[in-house]
This record gives sequence, C-alpha cells and structure tokens, in this order.
Amino acid sequence: MKPLALLLTLAVLYGCSQPPQQQQAAAPQALPVAEVQIDTATTYQEYPASVEGAINVEIRPQVSGTLDRVFADEGAYVSKGQPIFKINDNPYRQALNNAKASLHAAQGALLNAKLEVEKLTPLVQNKVVSEYQLKAAKAAQEIAQGNVEQAQAQVGTAQINLGYTLIKAPVSGYIGRLQKKQGSLVAPNDAEALTQLSDVHQVHVYFSLGENDFINFKSQYAGSTLQDKIKHLPPVSLVLSDNSTYSIPGHIDVIDGQFDKTTGAITVRANFPNASGLLRSGNTGKVRLSLQHSNVAVVPQDATIEMQDKVFVYAVGDSNKVAKQPITIAGKSGTNYLVKDGLKAGQHIVLSGIDHLQDGMKISPQKAPEKAPAIAKN
Repeated sequence: MKPLALLLTLAVLYGCSQPPQQQQAAAPQALPVAEVQIDTATTYQEYPASVEGAINVEIRPQVSGTLDRVFADEGAYVSKGQPIFKINDNPYRQALNNAKASLHAAQGALLNAKLEVEKLTPLVQNKVVSEYQLKAAKAAQEIAQGNVEQAQAQVGTAQINLGYTLIKAPVSGYIGRLQKKQGSLVAPNDAEALTQLSDVHQVHVYFSLGENDFINFKSQYAGSTLQDKIKHLPPVSLVLSDNSTYSIPGHIDVIDGQFDKTTGAITVRANFPNASGLLRSGNTGKVRLSLQHSNVAVVPQDATIEMQDKVFVYAVGDSNKVAKQPITIAGKSGTNYLVKDGLKAGQHIVLSGIDHLQDGMKISPQKAPEKAPAIAKN
C-alpha cells in the first residue's frame, strides 16, 4: 500500500508542473473595428490671403503749400466729396486775381484792336488809306484775341489750383494713417501720400495657388472656359487671424492671366461683402477652398501604419484574422486620410492598437466608439 500511495503523490505533482498553455489557449485581443464605406468626400484647403478694400486710393496734394487744416482723423469714415485737408490758399487766390487782371487787360486790348479795324474799314473802301493798314489792324486784332484766350486759360488754371487747396474724398471709405499733420509743408512730389482712403463696403481677398493645385482646382468644375468654371465655383470662406471664420461667404471672381515666374503660383481674387466694416485693408487671413473627392474612403491616420514610404491598414478577414493591406492616399482631411485605392466597400479595418499586430493574428472585433467614428463621410 505504501508504494501505491507514493506513486499517486508523484503523479499529482507532475500534473501541477505542466505549462499553462496545455490547460487553456490565450484569448484574442479585443480591438475596435469599422466598416469601410466608399463615397464622395469634401475636403478643405487653406491658403494664406491678404485683404484689400474694393477701392484703395492714395490721397496726394496736387499743389504745394502749408497744410492749414485736417478735417478727418485717422480711421474715420468719410463720404465721397467730404473735405479732408485744406492747404493755405492765399498764394493761389492771389494768382487767380492776377490772372483775372491779365484777362481784363487782354480783353481791353482786343476791344481796342476791333475799334481800329472798324475805323479803317470805311477808309479803305473810300481809298483814303491803303489796304495794307487794314490788314495790319486785323492781324493785331487776331493777336489780341489770342491774348484774351491765353489769359482765359490762365484764369482757368489758377481756379483749378485754388480748388486743389481743398482736398476732398474721391470715394467713401475709411481714412488711413495721416502721414502729415497740420502745419506741415506738402508738395505733389512728396515720397509719401497724405493718407490712404479705403472703400471697404466690399473687400478683395487675394491668395495664390500653386500649379498643381490650380490644375486640380480647374478640373473640379464644369465649363469649357475659365470664366465658365468661375461661374460654377462654390462659395469660399475666410479664416481670420484669430482662426475664427468670417460670417459671410465670398465668391471667386478673378483669376490672374499668368503664373508668377518667381513663385510658380497664380493669384486668385475672391470678393466678400463687408457692410459692417469688420474687414479692413491690410488684414490677413486664410481662404478656405472646398474640394470634392469621388470614390474615396475616409480613414483615420491612427488606423494606418507607414513602412518604406508605403501606407498600410490591417483588414479583418475570415475567422477575424487580420492582414496588412497597402492603400493609396488621395489627400488629407484633418486627422483623416482620403483613400483612393486599396479598400473596398464593406471591408472591415482595425482602427487602433495596430502597433503589435502581425499578419494572420486573430482578434476580437469591437464596435468603434461613437464619439470617434472611424469611417466618416464629409
């Protein structure tokens, strides 16, 4: 009996020493999985942009003189025809008086020449004086007439110069920086303008497209000519410097006629209404364009892995086994990839936790969290 008890004890000890794998196989790893959907996606591309008023006018003096008055302050809104600056007009007023005096003298000389012609005409007819004297009197009359016209032109010039001493707003808009203050000496050939006036009820936003972007941009929309395509362009958005989006969409209306040889880009202009005056000339921001991508799947970047300049996802196959599958990227949308080739509708891919996966591994598929869906249609 003792030998039998000893054998039973040894058998129990041997059984306890066997590896766990003979007792139970390891459970498959639970990973989030989503179904691939092929559809049309809209992405947005942003380009640095600068804002200019629909009309930007440099206000410059057209006559020299001392700046007597400044009627509007920096940043003020002025209406068309409203006075902005006043140059001392005394010299120009005296020049006008002098021109008028010269005109009066010329008119008097003309009247005297006419009287001379009237006096000589009957005398020549009666052969009292020679015809030569009458011709000389008529020539003097023509000279006097020319002097009158010249004096009239001088009066007009003096009146124009006097009018230039009051500088008025050529358009309605906002006053820019005042480069000259009251009492300053100003002249037409000054390097700097007195100020700038911007009509910003509507603004032009300029941005540039590279050659490839421009080709893709053109191919998106219907139309045989560029002008036809512009008519079919969707509205664009303006992202301001604080990353907020301007509330009113704009429309592209002008594309430059040629590429810049230095930058290899072409300039595009979009118009934005600005009735509130929020946008001013000199503002910067970004124009956001929408681009349509057909027959693509939207896949989170976290669901991909890059190896040797190629991008892969892990597709879930039969028996919940995963297989590494290459994909072709058409573009990006935020933190997602737009996949053009490599995925089919109805396939399932692993969303996260792919760092330690290998081909043929079995997983336990889990539904993707609703707060972060894997495949999203834009």
